[in-house]
Amino acid sequence: MMFNWLSLITGLFYIVLGIVVIFYKFFFTILEPGVAYGLGGLLILYGIFRIYRAISKIKDSGNEK
Repeated sequence: MMFNWLSLITGLFYIVLGIVVIFYKFFFTILEPGVAYGLGGLLILYGIFRIYRAISKIKDSGNEK
């Protein structure tokens, strides 16, 4: 159960990281705008995917009880 909540927090972290990459165009090095938008968008999508999986697992574990 704790892993599901940690996965939810990790998903939020990925979304915030994607937004930061888009705005500052920096991820360990200076990025070109196109690369920054692509990487930022990919991080945001992955964060949304992690949150979706965490929520579905939390709901499934609630149904088992």
